[in-house]
Amino acid sequence: MPTDNLPRHFIGDTRIDATLHRLYAATLRADPPARQAALARGLDEGAPGFYDAMKDAYLPVTPDFGMLLHLLVRTTRARMAVEFGTSFGISTIWIAAALRANGGGRLVTTEMNAEKADGAHRNLCEAGLDDLVEIRTGLAEHTLRRPLGGPLGFVLLDGEKSAYLPVLQLLEPDLATGAPVVADNTGMAGARAFLDHVREPRNGYRSADLLTQALGALHPCTLLLRG
Repeated sequence: MPTDNLPRHFIGDTRIDATLHRLYAATLRADPPARQAALARGLDEGAPGFYDAMKDAYLPVTPDFGMLLHLLVRTTRARMAVEFGTSFGISTIWIAAALRANGGGRLVTTEMNAEKADGAHRNLCEAGLDDLVEIRTGLAEHTLRRPLGGPLGFVLLDGEKSAYLPVLQLLEPDLATGAPVVADNTGMAGARAFLDHVREPRNGYRSADLLTQALGALHPCTLLLRG
C-alpha cells in the first residue's frame, strides 16, 4: 500500500490518528526490505534468529486488524488487557485507545527487545496513551509471572509463536469468563501446540480462524473465548 493511500482517520482522535498514520507509513518503508533481507539469509518467521534480524522492523497488525482489536475491547467493555509482543506499539495503541474509550483501564504489554520497548513508550506518549500502559521488557514467560492487577478482559498474542501456549497457560488463571483472546499468525508451525490446546474441547475454548492480508500475503489468526 503506498503511503498516500493510508487512511488519515483511524479512531477519530487527532493525536492518536496522527501517530498511527506516521507509524504505518514508517512500516511500509522499513518492513519489506527488512523481511527480504531476512529471507535472503534463510530466515522465515519461524526460524531462530528471525526476530533478531527484524529488530528494526515494525511487524504491526494491519489497520483493519487493529480496528478489530479495538472493537473487541470496546464491545466487551474490558478494563484490563495483556499483550504479548509489543514491538513498536502499534497494536498497543489500538488496544489502549479502546480502554480509554471504555472509561479507563490498564494494559500490560511485554517486549523482549529493549530498544523496541523504548520506542513503543515514545509512541504511546506521542499518542497520549502512556498513562494506560505498562511495558514489561524481557521474555513474556518471566515478565507475565508478576501480578497483573485484576481479571483479564482481553488478550493479544503476537510474539514468538512457540511461546503462545506457555503464555496462554500462564494467563489462564486470570482470564475472565468470555474474555476474547486473539492470536496472530497462527498458521505458522510454532503455533501448532497452541492450536491443539485451544481446539481440544476439554480445555473449554471456542475458536474461529480468520485471515488478514499484509504486504501482499494472507496471514491466519485465531479468535477464541473460554467459558
